[in-house]
Amino acid sequence: MGVYIRSIGAYVPENRVTNDDLTKLVDTSDEWIQSHTGIKARHICAEDEVTSDLAVKAAEQAIERGGIAKDEIDMLVVATASPDYTGFPSTASIVQDKLGLEKAAAFDLVAGCTGFVYGLETGRSLIEGGAFRNVLLIGVETLSRITNWKDRNTCVLFGDGAGAVVLSPSMSEESGIIDSLLGSEGSGAQHLVRRAGGSKEPIKLGSTKEEDLYIQMNGRQVYNFAVRVNTEVITTLLDRHQLTIDGISWIVPHQANIRIIQAAAGRLKIPMEKFFTNIHEYANTSAASIPIALNEMYETDKLQRGDLVLLTGFGAGLSYGGNLLKW
Repeated sequence: MGVYIRSIGAYVPENRVTNDDLTKLVDTSDEWIQSHTGIKARHICAEDEVTSDLAVKAAEQAIERGGIAKDEIDMLVVATASPDYTGFPSTASIVQDKLGLEKAAAFDLVAGCTGFVYGLETGRSLIEGGAFRNVLLIGVETLSRITNWKDRNTCVLFGDGAGAVVLSPSMSEESGIIDSLLGSEGSGAQHLVRRAGGSKEPIKLGSTKEEDLYIQMNGRQVYNFAVRVNTEVITTLLDRHQLTIDGISWIVPHQANIRIIQAAAGRLKIPMEKFFTNIHEYANTSAASIPIALNEMYETDKLQRGDLVLLTGFGAGLSYGGNLLKW
């Protein structure tokens, strides 16, 4: 028995913030942002929208497209670095209640921007192990809530959104998750961090630095890590299955920075046309970026059943990984 992506859905907030809009907040320009990141715009949640709200909208679309009853979903996994609450309750439990998934277990998965990649392998393992049959996996972020809008080096990078897939058993070889590679380099944990709020640095009124409440990133270190692991993940998954890049229909990378994707493509001598990117419209939506990209590809008929697709992710942890699947 294999496991395949039965259906997909996505949701991004209506509020679209362009680079020109950001020039009113920090000293930057549309030309600088585009040339350094490839980003033109990002979508930001409304004041009354929270992470679980975005997750529900993406999940409802995936459930409807999958033609599956809610009581058939027995596990819900939410990959997020920007939950409704810190620590507990899990955002997955809140989403479970909002969706009315009365028979589903639920938990959050925290792997930064690699969350969806980790989630696919987690869902596959849960189903193949026989304990669960249909897994709803959601990658969702409201990074705007933990972004320092005074820091021009980070505020231009992030956006909000959600993507969801229903994973189900497959008795056919026409589609399914073939293989995954997951990894972590915890020695680089401090290169991408939100310092305040955990047990190491609890929030203390009057003494916690405001900047420590937000995402902080060592851009150069993360860039070097991302280019290296992207090339390693792609090469390893291809080699494991005696594949060449010509046999892959699409590479769908985490949408963090177009320069990272270009550098990895250059090292591997893979044409950029092989990579699907939509970072120009949505910026970095962390765990949501890959499913949002897959959903756009699905809606624009870029994906056909049987296509070999390679997903690559990297992010806080520092974590990294990839999935090889037949759509």
